Amino acid sequence: MHNLSELSGKRILVVGMAKTGVSMARFLKKYGAIVTISDHKSKAELTSSLEKIEGLDVQLELGGHTPKTFLNQDLIVLSPGVPPHLKIFDYARSQGVKVTGEFEFCTKFIKEPVVAVTGTNGKTSTVTLIEMFLRESGIKVWVGGNTGTPLSEYLTENDPAQVLICEVSSFMLEHLEGFTPKNIVFTNLAENHLDRYRTMEEYVNAKRRIFLNTNQGTTSILNADDNAVVELARDPAVQRGRIFYFSRKPTLEPQIMNIGGAVNVKDQIRVRTGPEIEYYSLANTKVRGKHMFENIMAAILAAREHGAKHEAIQRVIDRFRGIPHRLEYVRRVGGVEFYNDSKATNVHAVVRALDSFDENVILIMGGKDTHLNYGPLKDRIQRKVKTLILVGEAKERINRDVGDFAETFLIGTFEEAVLIAYQKSRIGDITLLSPGCSSFDMFDSYVERGNYFKEIVNKFN
Repeated sequence: MHNLSELSGKRILVVGMAKTGVSMARFLKKYGAIVTISDHKSKAELTSSLEKIEGLDVQLELGGHTPKTFLNQDLIVLSPGVPPHLKIFDYARSQGVKVTGEFEFCTKFIKEPVVAVTGTNGKTSTVTLIEMFLRESGIKVWVGGNTGTPLSEYLTENDPAQVLICEVSSFMLEHLEGFTPKNIVFTNLAENHLDRYRTMEEYVNAKRRIFLNTNQGTTSILNADDNAVVELARDPAVQRGRIFYFSRKPTLEPQIMNIGGAVNVKDQIRVRTGPEIEYYSLANTKVRGKHMFENIMAAILAAREHGAKHEAIQRVIDRFRGIPHRLEYVRRVGGVEFYNDSKATNVHAVVRALDSFDENVILIMGGKDTHLNYGPLKDRIQRKVKTLILVGEAKERINRDVGDFAETFLIGTFEEAVLIAYQKSRIGDITLLSPGCSSFDMFDSYVERGNYFKEIVNKFN
């Protein structure tokens, strides 16, 4: 644990001027640091970010990074989107300058218990559910991390919560050294971010770092149905703390109820975190996709650790409709239902989306090419997808991997892709935007992409 007063007079370089970098600069200035921000983008490209720090006494280095700026610092803090292995960072380290990440740096000043949620998919839904369970139980929480609110904002606000719930990406874990969460929730593990990591093993190793400082006071909540997560659980670091498993396989009920965890049996979730077994009904749940039951189970286990009440949890389950941009129902037009799954930015997420429907799916995929293998989609596309519409930078790659398994069209613009999906649809069809790619070839975020999809669909007669 560190004292915020020690930041006064420290020369700190923030690298990356997106939302996290701006928030970090504000936090550091509040506590008296001497702040410089460096970004490879030009002043013209950073207009909106510059407006947010107008009047803040910081030095700026825009349009590139120079060794002189990097060496004249006590500490360098990287935003999550900045790759940690650039030569300029290696040079600074070789000259004795400490380089760390925003998340790791901020956790040093946190005294409240942290629930850290990671995994390839399901993080945001699980974080949202934990938040709702605790708030409904009258517990004050703060939510942030990879959800869009940097941890530095919590430190700037100076409004203490009882529990912090953080969505933690692999990018945020790369610099981990001392972070010790009270709870670790690991939803699943599948191929992702291969534009940042050279191999799947590198990606897994980044995720594995979340267990670095587990101790007897740590409870890890792990997906028993995901072989890669179960394999991680064999690590001695994980074994230092308590483990709860969750599963959708009723056959695992005796084993899990014996050691503690949660199991989905028909329309019920059975949970044991203490001497008694608790029962939660799924009869009234409104979410689409059985995979959401995994998120509900993980969230119950985490929330119960911090005092969420049974009745409050059940009320939330009954009214929860999912989160925006994750299998979000848009509308029905001419007998065709439209779903926005813009948050599906990898193959595993598309698999889960397709598993939520039986057949007659018109699937829109594509976006930034992050070098993923789309082969695992072959069987589902062959069985369920009537028409495959590809758009964006990755469309050629997706077409090579799975284009032979459905009627396939390669389209130039996003709007045209949605229009052709509509033209190809018939009564009873499902039109699904589940890109399997990040949005950064055409959009600033998956949110912008999903909103544009909904805007187009809502204009259909």
